[in-house]
Amino acid sequence: MTAAAWWFRHQSAALLRRLDDPRWNLILAVAPDHKGLSSRVWPAHLPRVPQGTGNLGDRMARQLRFHQGPTCIVGADIPGIQPSHIAQGFKALGDHDAVFGPAPDGGYWLVGLKHTPKPGLFANVRWSTEHALADSCATLPDARIATVATLADVDTAADLACL
Repeated sequence: MTAAAWWFRHQSAALLRRLDDPRWNLILAVAPDHKGLSSRVWPAHLPRVPQGTGNLGDRMARQLRFHQGPTCIVGADIPGIQPSHIAQGFKALGDHDAVFGPAPDGGYWLVGLKHTPKPGLFANVRWSTEHALADSCATLPDARIATVATLADVDTAADLACL
């Protein structure tokens, strides 16, 4: 657990340095809510909002509703994310309603919406399975969905070893 915490802390710090770009507003959705908002671990100049309760889908849908598109959300466990990937996500929202950055395991590292989502977004998604991306797309009926680069995430020690 100590090695995993060390990796995540350093991975997150490097990611924030890379993605702190004037082309978009970088906002941290933190957990646990109270301690994450007051933690000195995160860069002081970046705004923070609480993730809130619920599963991953509940927390992401809350952020997409709160920030009112176009908004892109990325996970902190994807070492390969570069600013160019985020720019591609926002560019895709120019002529699509939603954008996903697929992961090789069937999940995704980026989700973006052009407009505030309707209720039911991410309902019944089988998180942490090879069905997560397909299930998430199914919660956006009639949406024009784009995809951007496929990037690997780190869910296990074996994933980290592959990097």
